Amino acid sequence: MDVKTNTVTKEQIETIFNESEKKIEKYWDKCTVMTVQLKNGFTIVEHSACVDPKNYDEKIGVEICEEKIKSKLWELEGYNLQCTLGKL
Repeated sequence: MDVKTNTVTKEQIETIFNESEKKIEKYWDKCTVMTVQLKNGFTIVEHSACVDPKNYDEKIGVEICEEKIKSKLWELEGYNLQCTLGKL
């Protein structure tokens, strides 16, 4: 298998996310907040909310938060890789 050292992979992002501590909270019956603490102690917080509490679905809220956090991880890991490669 050819391992690329100049790219961030989906597997890396999933591993980082899965190895992190997560807390999920619900506010006002319509807002989900997810806080993720990475293994190195860095914390990412995201939220998802709906207008009407009757439409609230915590599972969907968590899924949206997870995607937002993974998107941030892509950015952070990409930045870190760029620094490592010395191409600032």
